[in-house]
Amino acid sequence: MHLEGTAPPALIRRIARRNGLPVPDGDFLDFLRAYDDAASVIRTVEDYRDITYEYLRSCAEQGAIYVELTASPDHAALVGLSDEEHVDGIVRGIDDARAHGIEGRILISAVRNFGVPQALRVARYAAGRPHPYVVGFSMAGDEENYPAHLFAEPYAIASEAGLGCTMHAGEWAGPESVRAALELPITRVSHGVRAIEDPALVEELAQRGITLECCPTSNVVLGVYRSYEEHPLRRLADAGVRITLGSDDPPYFGASIGGEYDVAQHELGLDEEHLKAITATAVDAAFCDERVKTELTARL
Repeated sequence: MHLEGTAPPALIRRIARRNGLPVPDGDFLDFLRAYDDAASVIRTVEDYRDITYEYLRSCAEQGAIYVELTASPDHAALVGLSDEEHVDGIVRGIDDARAHGIEGRILISAVRNFGVPQALRVARYAAGRPHPYVVGFSMAGDEENYPAHLFAEPYAIASEAGLGCTMHAGEWAGPESVRAALELPITRVSHGVRAIEDPALVEELAQRGITLECCPTSNVVLGVYRSYEEHPLRRLADAGVRITLGSDDPPYFGASIGGEYDVAQHELGLDEEHLKAITATAVDAAFCDERVKTELTARL
């Protein structure tokens, strides 16, 4: 999930009041604009602490035990926060939420449509200032007009620094987007569901053990698929592709991590054993250290 995209309207209004800012007009149908508008009022270390803590607490209430938060230094920089302040706020939220029995880690994310130089800056920051809670590097944004091969250098920097790597692909763009991402040093693909359009690619994903971070509700609400019946998660799983579930941007889609498990069971036809396997896959594919993985596995 995207950290700025977890804050529900009530929390955005509360943060806006605290910062003396108006809440921008608009509705949640124009997703990208609404996301940027909401993110624009998140301005302080305390704001980032609050959205992190509130989201992790809500996940814990649904039985979740671990979350990787995708955090964008680019969004923080646009409102004047330094990289250090940005991470510090998130870390404080993770530490405070631990009282609810949930653990969190951070994926530093670049935005494709901000360009290669900015992605290089983000990768160099993540690689050059190690933090025990920063475990991965990701990239979101416009996958159609900013193809994966442009970002080979940022991914090489992140991978060589020991960060786990994932990339948004196969959401808005087709299977060619996933194929391009596989040329980078990644072990996971965010979304990736349109790989189903290329049977050879599905076979390659299964053989290489690449994990897809699937968000069915997001895909249906945004129109990637017209209905849950059309969603390919079950077919991908049946083909041996490693699958996890994610909430993407919960308040925008009426989604939650617990809700995605319900969708997988009641709309996509996965039984209890499938769901347990998805959770075990998520722990195995997580970018946290082995000590944390061992502790999580013991809780399953």
